[in-house]
Amino acid sequence: MAEQKIVKPKAQEKEVLIKVKNLKKYFVVGKNAVLKAVDDVSFDIYKGETLGLVGESGCGKTTCGRTVMGLYGATDGEILFDGHDISKFNKKEKKDFTRRAQIIFQDPYASLNPRMTVGDIIGEGIDVHGLYSGQERTNKIFELLKLVGLNKEHASRFPHEFSGGQRQRIGIARALAIEPDFIVCDEPISALDVSIQAQVVNLLIKLQNELGLTYLFIAHDLSMVKHISDRVGVMYLGSMVELASSHDLYDKPLHPYTQALLSAIPIPDPEAVRSKNRIQLEGEVPSPINPKPGCRFAGRCRYAKPICSEKTPKFKEVEPLHFVACHLV
Repeated sequence: MAEQKIVKPKAQEKEVLIKVKNLKKYFVVGKNAVLKAVDDVSFDIYKGETLGLVGESGCGKTTCGRTVMGLYGATDGEILFDGHDISKFNKKEKKDFTRRAQIIFQDPYASLNPRMTVGDIIGEGIDVHGLYSGQERTNKIFELLKLVGLNKEHASRFPHEFSGGQRQRIGIARALAIEPDFIVCDEPISALDVSIQAQVVNLLIKLQNELGLTYLFIAHDLSMVKHISDRVGVMYLGSMVELASSHDLYDKPLHPYTQALLSAIPIPDPEAVRSKNRIQLEGEVPSPINPKPGCRFAGRCRYAKPICSEKTPKFKEVEPLHFVACHLV
C-alpha cells in the first residue's frame, strides 16, 4: 500500500520561540587556525512551525542545531528561547530548558545505548525530570511506543533487535517522552532507506499537528525539506545565504548558490531531466579555516564581481520575509 501523504498546515502563530542573533561557533584546530563552523548566523523560529536548514555537507547545519540546543557553547551571539538567553541559564533553568527542547539525532544506530532496553531508553528522560513513576511511567512508555508506530512488547527489547526505521522511531519516542515544545531534527532520515524516509517525515508532521511542536529540521534532501518546512534557510560554509518561505525559496531562489542547489534536485521524468537546465558549479569549496574576507561563494559563482571577493555581503531583507546575503541581489 502506498504511503499516505499527510498535508502540513501553515503555521498559525507568529510568536517567536527561538531567536538566534549573530551566532558564531568557532573551533580552534591548530596553532593560529580557527575553523568558523557557524559565522554570524541569524534567524527566528516561530511557535508551531518547521524551519528547514539545508546546505552541502560541512556547511555548519548540524553545528548550528547543536549550538541552538546548548550542546555546544556559542563563541559569540545570542540564542533566546522564549525571550531568555540560554547561555545565562543557571542549573535549574538549564534543566527546565532541556525539558522543553529535545533533539533527534542523525544516526539511529549510534544514538541508542545498546545496553539499555527500549523502555529504559525512552524512560530515561522521564526519570531525570521526575515526570512519572511506577505504573504511570510504564503506561507513558507504552503510549509513546504506540504513538510512533511500535507496540508495548518492544519495550523489553534491545536496540540491536530493530531495523533502522524502527530505531529512529525509538529516538523520536525518546525525544517526545518529556513532552517538549521544540525539537531539533538533525538529519533524522538520512541514514534510512528511501522507503522508510516518507514514513518518518509523515510521522513527524502528524505529531506536530497533534502536539503543537516546533521543529528545526536539518536535512540534505531538498524535496523532503520542501514537504515538511514552512520556511527554509540555506547555509554555505558557515553562513546563512538565503532564508524565505518554502514556497518562495523553491519558486524564486535569489542567491546563486540556492539556484544551483535547487537545480540539482532529481526529477523522476527522463524527458524533464533532458530539458532541465542544471547549474554546474566550478571551482573548489574554500576552507572554513581562517576564511578570507568577502562572499565565501565568490570563487564558485558565475556572476561574481570584484566587490564579492573584497566585502562580505550583509544578510538583508530584499523582499517581504525573503532574506539574502548577496551583493548582486
